Amino acid sequence: MLGVLVGFAIVAAVIATGWILGRTRLLGDGASMTLNRLAFFVLSPAILFTVLARADIHALLSTQLPVAAIASVTTIAAFLLVSLLAWRRRIPEAVIGALGAGYQNANNIGLPVSLYILGEAAASAPVILLQLVVLAPIALAILDMTTSGHASIGRVLLQPVRNPMVIGSVLGFICALTGWLPPEPVMDFFELLGGAAVPVLLINFGLSLAGSRILAPGPDRKDIVLASVLKLVAMPAIAWAVARFVFGLDGHALFVAVALAALPAANNVFNFAQRYDRGVTIGRDTVLITTVGSFPVLLVVAALLAA
Repeated sequence: MLGVLVGFAIVAAVIATGWILGRTRLLGDGASMTLNRLAFFVLSPAILFTVLARADIHALLSTQLPVAAIASVTTIAAFLLVSLLAWRRRIPEAVIGALGAGYQNANNIGLPVSLYILGEAAASAPVILLQLVVLAPIALAILDMTTSGHASIGRVLLQPVRNPMVIGSVLGFICALTGWLPPEPVMDFFELLGGAAVPVLLINFGLSLAGSRILAPGPDRKDIVLASVLKLVAMPAIAWAVARFVFGLDGHALFVAVALAALPAANNVFNFAQRYDRGVTIGRDTVLITTVGSFPVLLVVAALLAA
């Protein structure tokens, strides 16, 4: 548990660094958008490729994958139903909120949690696979179409070859599936680039918080609250029910399934919102609230299920 505390403290310290940079305006007015583009087009694709390429294909396709898929899709669908039908939100904002409810931080929070709490460094790999090969391409295609004003079958089919994050994820999965890796110098190149992704994303998130008020009055507040409650409460509960009663998991495997579902919303949710300039407040506040709230939730999950 000490390792998890250290991991959360490091993440908080890097976010705080970004906040200080934002408050002092040391990087200038356009820093946030520059860092966003750097992460979206260069750094994130590199880390996604290396993480998936080196993953164990058997672990990627384990029972944890359908459990994570059902929990994610259920919470995402619940948010979309309320947002689109009851609140009449526009599609891009609804998509960002839905991702906040069901797209968890399986990388820079999930990896430390997997190592220090679950005892398996690759435990979050199935969630990474689900999100980056299935959920992210679908969400990015919808965001692309609904913000560009050009919707066509051809545009949807071309989305995977137009988005660098999707390309990196798919190529990494192909390497894991075939067992082939590029030459070591090539992998070293991508690992060096990818190593900068998490700190840049966290610093940029901190920059976005400078001068901003969390849960400020306005139309986005109830979207943020709903997404946060679904992520922190509903998703772990759904994962427990599905893992226990549908797939018959118990013991450590059940603990892994629920702990992964209790991870906070991913920084990529904010990254996507900022990239398309839609639902930025929803993405930012949901990521922050669930990141802070996930620690007590994980403590409860560990107390109830850890062997």
